[in-house]
Parts: sequence; structure tokens; C-alpha cells
Amino acid sequence: MFIPSDMRRLSRRTVLAVATVVFAAGAHAAIPIQHWTLPSGAKVYLAATNALPIVDVQIDFDAGGRRDPPAQAGLASVTAGMVEKGIRASGSDPAMDQNALGEAWADLGADFDAGAGSDRTSFTLRTLSKPELLDKAVRLAAREIGEPAFPEDVWKRERERINAAIREANTKPATIAEKAFSQAVYGTHPYGLDTTEATLAQIDVATMRQRYEQLIVPCRAKVSIVGAVTREQAGEIATALLSRLPSSSSACAELPPVPEVTPLTAAKEERIPHDSAQAHVIIGQPGYRRADPDHFALNLGNYVLGGGGFVSRLTEEVREKRGLAYSVYSTFSPGLHAGAFRIGFQTRPDQADEAVKVSRGVLAKFVAEGPTAAELKAAKDNLIGGFPLLLDSNRKLLGNVANIAWNDLPLDYLDTWTARMNAITAADIKAAFARKLQPERMVTVVVGGGKP
Repeated sequence: MFIPSDMRRLSRRTVLAVATVVFAAGAHAAIPIQHWTLPSGAKVYLAATNALPIVDVQIDFDAGGRRDPPAQAGLASVTAGMVEKGIRASGSDPAMDQNALGEAWADLGADFDAGAGSDRTSFTLRTLSKPELLDKAVRLAAREIGEPAFPEDVWKRERERINAAIREANTKPATIAEKAFSQAVYGTHPYGLDTTEATLAQIDVATMRQRYEQLIVPCRAKVSIVGAVTREQAGEIATALLSRLPSSSSACAELPPVPEVTPLTAAKEERIPHDSAQAHVIIGQPGYRRADPDHFALNLGNYVLGGGGFVSRLTEEVREKRGLAYSVYSTFSPGLHAGAFRIGFQTRPDQADEAVKVSRGVLAKFVAEGPTAAELKAAKDNLIGGFPLLLDSNRKLLGNVANIAWNDLPLDYLDTWTARMNAITAADIKAAFARKLQPERMVTVVVGGGKP
């Protein structure tokens, strides 16, 4: 029986969508993670599970924004975005533009994405594990990874689109606050780089190609795979996905070190007038690196402070008792370097001073005293009880495996997570917060309250 191509695509995508729901019934933290190194130098991490007929892959490279030259801030992000704009011809394989790629992925019922953050450039592939579909999806993904075209005409259009988005974003108080906060917290560190029209003007396709050839090489890859494949198949998939990248023994010379974030030596306050109904407030400082042994204590403590939504101390003091903000939060953003700790909220401009004072007071008290026994128990109950929800789909499990790979965490990290979280005491949290946060040296940014 003939089935129209659009119906075939729908059927395959439906399987992928339903798979997420089905996975939840059998999700658990005990799926073993295998790890080995390919002859190319690429490191493979596999969580093999037959719960679903799908395969999810993530490939990470040390090619995030932290390696952008300051004058070309945004280079990592736009380079990753251009990977999906077309592939060049290679041998008997024809060139494909963005539309042709979209059609090809739709025909396979598979998904491929490229993106870059502060630390890494990542490629993700999701496909059914049926051999003929899997092989075709891997081959097409290998072409996108290894043979991006970087079409100049497309980049010129993309740059104008991004410039327009930047101009619009720069009129919004949230964007203004975030940029001012990042600059004050990170200074000259790459985490604080700001993508602007001026930095985008310094980026051309030749720059993208050069950066790509330097950083996106097999020996630097960390390949995380989750799904219905054996170790042998996973090795073949990883090898195939990287097969069209240039291979060179000199390509894996050690990359230049990126300096650490400089700690703040004094408090900073910046008030930026803006004609907005709400004042946008961010309070914070450099936090900690993801590899820091205090991670569990800081994560648990932050739930009590401001990460637990309506049950957090900040919400109780700022919202419930005083009505100074509808919502208020605190968060850490650890990475390869000390990502920022921040408290954020919006309030009426005439209440901004009081809200800042109360938030600082809550933070100082928490750093000095830590959580109560009741707060600690409630936080553990919530986080540990919700842990299975972090693993209830192939895609979520892939994110966790990639996190283990990227941060060189123990392979049994997911198996020991609950025990390690349970072992944290109130004293551990108090000591960790005292080591990482200095309330008297925070950056405070307030945007709003009058026309600029």
C-alpha cells in the first residue's frame, strides 16, 4: 500500500514523540554508563537502553563562547547556527541548502541541531533505531558536522536578522539589566562578552571556517549516546558522525588556557533609568565551577534560599510578607569557570530600594546561619523525590550523560546522586555558602524608575 511521504514523516515523528511518554514508565537511575576512547581520540559515553526504539546522540566540543576573541563576540553562536544553513558538495554527494536539509530530515523523521553556549559547541541527533533509518540519519548528520557550507549570502541575511533582534532586545529593561550585570560580574572574562552589531560586523564566513577547522576536530569530541544500541554499534555511530571532519595529529595540541573569573573585591551598584512599569533587579557575584566538590551542598542550599519557588526564603520574605515582588529567585550557573550566582526579581520602581535591602538581608542571614532542620528536610524531600523526573525520557537521560562526559564526573554519578544529596548536612551548606558567597561584595543592578 502506498503511503504519502508526508504521512510517513508524521508516523516517524509520532513514534519519537510518544517515545518520551513511554520512557517514563521504565526510567530509573541504574542504567550503566560505558565509556571508552576511539582511535581518533574521541571519547564515547553510552547508556544503552532498549526501552524505546530511538537513539539520541550529543557531541560536545570545547568551542563555546569562552573561546571567542573579544572583538568577535558571538562567533561561537553564529558559527553553530550557520552549520544548519547548508552543506557543500563532496565527491558524489551533492550540495544541499537549508531547505533541502529540512526536507531530508523530515523524510527520515529525525532531528538534528547545532548550538553553542558559553563553554561548548554541541550537535544533537535524534532518530529511530531502525537500521535503515539510523544509518541514513547518521550519514546525513556526519555531512552537516563535517561539511558545512557556510554560504556567504545566507550569513549576510542572518547577520541582519540578528542585528535587528539585538536592537529590539536592547530596548527591553531585562536585556539592559542582564548586560550590565554580566559586565560588572565578569569584567574582561569571556563569560561577560556581549554580542553586538559591531562584533558581528567583524565576523565573516572565512572566520567561521577557520574557527571550525581549529576547534571542531574528532580528537576533541565527547560523544554521548543513549538508546537501543550495543557498544559496538555506538562506536560505529560515533566514528561515522566524526568521519568527515579533518583528522590531524597536530590538531589536538593543547588549547590555550582560558583565565578564571576574577573574584569581586568590593560591592558594585549600578542604577540605570528606564521608562518601564517595573524595575528589573539582579544581585549577585561569581559563583563556582561545576567541578567544585561543594556542588551538592550549594544546589541543596539554593533550593531553600531562592530556588524552591513559593517555598523559598526569598519568596517568603520578599513576596509573602511584604508584597514587594510577584516572584523572586536565586540561582547558580556553574560552568568550566565560576558562573554567576544571582538573585533576580521585578518590582515597582518606588519599592526597589526596600526590595533590594530585604533580599540582601535574607541572603546575608542564610550565608551566616544556613538552613534550619525543617528547611533541609523539605528541600531533600523535594529534590530527591523529583530526581526520577530528570531521567524520565531518552532526551533527559542524554542531557545527564552529556553532563557527566563534559564535566568529567564519575560514571556512577546518577547512581550515587541520591545518597550524596542525602548525606548533606545543614553545616555542610552553611560552610559551602560561606566559602562561595560574600554578601558584602555583591553586584546590584537596578534598571527602571524614570526615563533614561
